[in-house]
Amino acid sequence: MLFVVDTDIWRYQPHVEVWIIVLGAVAMAWYAFKVIAPKAAPLGQPAFTRHHLGAFAGALFMLWLASDWPMHDISEEYLYSVHMIQHLLITFVVPPLLWAAIPEWLARLFLSGDGSVGVWTRRLARPVTAGVLFNFLVAVSHIPWVVNTSVESGALHYFVHVLLFAAALVMWLPVCGPIPELQMRPPGKMVYLFLMSVVPTVPGGFLTFAQDAVYSAYDHQVRLWGIGVQADQQAAGLIMKLVGGIYLWTWIGVLFFGWAGHQHRANTQMRLVTSSATKSASQSNSDHIANSSQ
Repeated sequence: MLFVVDTDIWRYQPHVEVWIIVLGAVAMAWYAFKVIAPKAAPLGQPAFTRHHLGAFAGALFMLWLASDWPMHDISEEYLYSVHMIQHLLITFVVPPLLWAAIPEWLARLFLSGDGSVGVWTRRLARPVTAGVLFNFLVAVSHIPWVVNTSVESGALHYFVHVLLFAAALVMWLPVCGPIPELQMRPPGKMVYLFLMSVVPTVPGGFLTFAQDAVYSAYDHQVRLWGIGVQADQQAAGLIMKLVGGIYLWTWIGVLFFGWAGHQHRANTQMRLVTSSATKSASQSNSDHIANSSQ
């Protein structure tokens, strides 16, 4: 395959739909802050904190970075490895940030009621359902026909990303959702994320060890940075297996040390209470014996 230089690789291509989504999210946040919060937020508590605002800004920035020029255009037209980075941002980075940006009182307005949105979200957010749904869609999104067709069809490409993002939001609900009762206990979260890190190794390994071009849409003469199609596939597989796995295992590590620290503090407090009760009982017995001897 010849490596040629395409002078149009870095041409700026505006994606109006991305800015509409970003500005729409900002408008919804403003409406929640100005209209909904004064009526529904708990009295005596801030409706939104700096933590919520920072997470919201981070989520929008990462969503824009993954969906706009140049990452979107490179991932769609030239490098499948960049496409994999795009998927990791959309499914592993943006959803936790977005859930962290939503205060509990606001989430309960939409997810705790008897409306269809709340009922279906709670059903889909069950760990087994959420995990199977997410990994099924991830597997489907790597089928050669789906990848090749989505590269040629902007509408299908957009639809696949929306499905993956929605499934990722549901997948992260049992881990870091804004409603505590929808979350699993820390040990369950660790097992859940471990399974999420294992399943992607199948398509990741397939890409890493494939000898021929898996996706014809990326097998063309224009090679960005001189990266061949096989090297691009191998990089995509390694990103999916290693980068995604390391990210999820970092989550597992944070959860483990947080849970272990909580257990240690609880055990220490229990020992202090037990020791205090024992000393009190011992002193009471001593006083009783002293009074009896008199």
